[in-house]
Amino acid sequence: MVLNKETPFEDICITSDMYPGQMVIQKILLFCAFVCIPWMLLAKPLMIQRARKAASLHLVNHNQLHSATENGDAEQSIHNNTSQTPVAQGQDEMDEEPMAEIYIHQGIHTIEYVLGSTSHTASYLRLWALSLAHAQLSEVLWGMVLNKGLTVEGWASGVALYIFFAVWGALTISILVLMEGLSAFLHTLRLH
Repeated sequence: MVLNKETPFEDICITSDMYPGQMVIQKILLFCAFVCIPWMLLAKPLMIQRARKAASLHLVNHNQLHSATENGDAEQSIHNNTSQTPVAQGQDEMDEEPMAEIYIHQGIHTIEYVLGSTSHTASYLRLWALSLAHAQLSEVLWGMVLNKGLTVEGWASGVALYIFFAVWGALTISILVLMEGLSAFLHTLRLH
């Protein structure tokens, strides 16, 4: 989907897509993913900047109201529309993080999220590759071990099949179920 490639058509299938309109939905989802990157990068810093401007404007209006009441000019509060409550005490502008730092932190978080998403996708592809390796390994075990027991002829075929089946069963359980299953479990657990 990310490579934006068409699925090759095969004769045994009626269509190359899993469902009608698959390519359109894939392109929409891919577009949404790429639009979310600048959104993650810029939305929070711009909202903080807007909130700081509003708080600064509110503080300026409050200071004008305070100076007007000290001077006895009550008309100024009506014209400035500053009958709101003052900004909370103890909030010093020097304590606020500079906007450059906020942009840098948001950039770091965005890069971390995009790289994490890519890494998780690669990890799920690794799980898929492990399942393909399991299939190949079971086919090799079938062909190299159990199939040998089926080719023995005569009265010894029952004994040979019994021995070959025991070897095949032990290898299947020890390699496929325990070792490869533990590997897939650990990958999945890490992702979750």
